Amino acid sequence: MSGETFKVACVQNCAGTETEPNLKDCAELVREAAGRGAAFILLPEYFTGLDIQGHILIPEAFAETDHPALPLFAGLAQEHRAWILLGSLAITLEGGAIANRSYLLDPDGAIAARYDKVHLFDVDLAGGESYRESETIAPGACATVADLPWGRVGLSICYDLRFAQLYRALAKAGADFLTVPAAFTKTTGQAHWHVLLRARAIETGCFVFAPCQFGVHAGDRATYGHSLIIDPWGQVLADGGEDRGVAVAEVDPAAVARARAMIPALQHDRAFDLSVPDVVARAVGGD
Repeated sequence: MSGETFKVACVQNCAGTETEPNLKDCAELVREAAGRGAAFILLPEYFTGLDIQGHILIPEAFAETDHPALPLFAGLAQEHRAWILLGSLAITLEGGAIANRSYLLDPDGAIAARYDKVHLFDVDLAGGESYRESETIAPGACATVADLPWGRVGLSICYDLRFAQLYRALAKAGADFLTVPAAFTKTTGQAHWHVLLRARAIETGCFVFAPCQFGVHAGDRATYGHSLIIDPWGQVLADGGEDRGVAVAEVDPAAVARARAMIPALQHDRAFDLSVPDVVARAVGGD
């Protein structure tokens, strides 16, 4: 791991349903982030377009070879010599299925890593607010860790945040940084966003970079904003609030080793059996 500090930036946008205006808006924000010295710039989930009709998410999807975001942001990565995480794009797969896919671009504009969202957002919230991501999106099946100049990064997307085992596996695979691009709903964000992201940082001893969309989208559905950069001790270094913009923070990779030296929980896993005590079994069974 490099001992050099570097700046991270989380872009925060409110995506409409049409791809081109979203690309133009996010390109401006990436240029702003680069102008503020960011060497690693991250965009949210579905930042190129978000349409919600009833409980169904309908992103505008392209084949990977045809998606206009990839050449645009590859050019920006080259122009600014920055690493860029495209939080997620809707990618058409063979057979017509769609992947919710994150891309890591290196400073030459090449694709350094891909990750397809594993856990899909199928929930029923209070007040009749429902989502069924699985009706349009196919789940991924593989976790992804990639090398950055400053350490290793583990990729995830939005609803993955609720599955702590994924992040522990990423940390065990060498991740020093975790990315959580999101379009977290305002309802769940107000209740859980900060506490879940801080927990993932604390329990893994990783930095967490979480760009999130904000505002009201098609279908009158709202996302939470508050893009966060969090250190391995759980301290929030930057919070994007609830408006368009860029959250920037200085990151010291050495903080990962310091946190893990104090709380070496990743070294303390123990195998255990799960059993139901007889008294509980009798109570449940009614014997």
